[in-house]
Order: sequence, then structure tokens, then C-alpha cells
Amino acid sequence: MEAGIQPLDRLMVDAELRNNDLVCISQEGLTHKQVSKGRKGRRITKKLQLKILSAWNQLMSTDLVIDDLFNYRGR
Repeated sequence: MEAGIQPLDRLMVDAELRNNDLVCISQEGLTHKQVSKGRKGRRITKKLQLKILSAWNQLMSTDLVIDDLFNYRGR
């Protein structure tokens, strides 16, 4: 099931970031494929959403929450 393009995608485009930027900064074993699925709206787990969120906050020095990056809750 897909939830459509996610807010994460818009934020990454606006900041001119690539999937590799999140993968490289992540200390939790994030892959390019996982970031791609998250951006496209493919259903991912809450654990994976949290990994992406953690990498984003670390990279951008922000304090966003899951709802800022995704328009659905993972299981």
C-alpha cells in the first residue's frame, strides 16, 4: 500500500539533499532503498520512520517529529 509522496520528499528537495546524505549520517544502519521507500510513500514500519527522522534531525540540526516527515503512522 502506498500513501503518496511524503513531506520528507519535499523537505529533501527544498534542502537539495539526496538519499545518500541521510544514509551517510545515520548511525542506525539506514539504506538508500529504505530512504527511497520513505520518500515515495511506500508503507514502512514506525521503527524505520524513526531511523529516518533521527538521521534528518542529525543532518539538519533540527528537532522535527514523525508527523513533520510522514503523513501516516508506521506499524
